[in-house]
Amino acid sequence: MANISTNKRNNATWAICMTALFMALNILMSSFGMPVPGGRLYLNDVIICTAAILLPSAKAAFIVGGVGAFLGDLFFYPTPMFVSLATHGLQAVVICKLAHRDGTVTLKNAAWGVFLGAIIMVVGYSLGRAFIYSTPYYAYLKLPYQVLQAAVGAVGGLLLCFKGGLLNTFGKMQEK
Repeated sequence: MANISTNKRNNATWAICMTALFMALNILMSSFGMPVPGGRLYLNDVIICTAAILLPSAKAAFIVGGVGAFLGDLFFYPTPMFVSLATHGLQAVVICKLAHRDGTVTLKNAAWGVFLGAIIMVVGYSLGRAFIYSTPYYAYLKLPYQVLQAAVGAVGGLLLCFKGGLLNTFGKMQEK
């Protein structure tokens, strides 16, 4: 019995550490963006998609995606922080739930998850910007950049997890 509780405690500690690590990466990637014509491209969506695919808990995915993006905005650009909390949080939960749907993470399930997560991100930010800035015109202006950011995040997360071997490495780390 002692070994089981120790393993549960170690697994809980490991899950908390991984959630905190991904959340810190999300905040870091929210702090700077690559300049593109008409705006900036932030790479925190790559972290959100990667964490949501790797972490087995939807609660942990929400913390990484929603709370991490919220804190990143709070520190660097606070206007859309509540939009980020809701949008990236929901995005991460959907990706996590779909990626882990059958008990094991498959490319097909993860791809569906990041596809739906990208739609949630684009729609959420478009509606949020229209509300925050009181004009749908601004949301339309930023729509191509939101689509680009969502696509980069989805493709980047899938490539890191499946082609980059992060999913296998993460699984091996979790077993130890």
